[in-house]
Amino acid sequence: MIQDKETLRTNLDSVLWNLEEARLKVSDHHIVKLVVVGKYTEIENISTLYSLGQRAFGENQVQQLKERMVQLENLPLEWHMIGSLQKNKINNLIDLHPVLMHSLDSLSLAEELNKKLEAKNSTMQCLLQINAANEESKSGFDSDEAYDKYQQIIETCPAIKLKGVMTIGAHTTDERLIKESFETTHSIYEKLEKDSASICSMGMSGDYELAIACGSNLIRVGSAIF
Repeated sequence: MIQDKETLRTNLDSVLWNLEEARLKVSDHHIVKLVVVGKYTEIENISTLYSLGQRAFGENQVQQLKERMVQLENLPLEWHMIGSLQKNKINNLIDLHPVLMHSLDSLSLAEELNKKLEAKNSTMQCLLQINAANEESKSGFDSDEAYDKYQQIIETCPAIKLKGVMTIGAHTTDERLIKESFETTHSIYEKLEKDSASICSMGMSGDYELAIACGSNLIRVGSAIF
């Protein structure tokens, strides 16, 4: 559905207001980036959000990312790949040069991505995905292995430039468990800051304020805007 500009302005302002309130409770110096997730929305709504000042957008699928990058190539947007990456789509993603790939969720994916990046003489900035709640329905590294695997990828996959970590909050209505998954991820992130980790991506439409309170500095929001 194509939404009118005032509706989108109201929704974006609401998210930014909440983001700002949550950020200031952490620290005046705590900066949080908003990546708008466009997967279920019309391309016209992304153009409208650009006119309202939003620059960073994320897509879950490589094909949709490609289509939108082509359709909106006249706009200086910052594109993120936020969904799971299938190995047969790696070359397609490399050719798109996303600003950041959020979902490096296994060692085998890292090895394959690195191999294909090197073959194309390219590099890619990525986040290590952590399955902090240890849920079978989610991909990602277990929290007890994430630190070591991060180090291993730094050492063995030079074409992958790890910038930090990402998690999806526990799939539950129990806020205590969601908070726990965020705190677990943030504690791993803090240990990785010495390895130049600068992004702790946690929080979506339903839980981004809690995620920011737990230290997130990048949130991925779609349905709260669209």
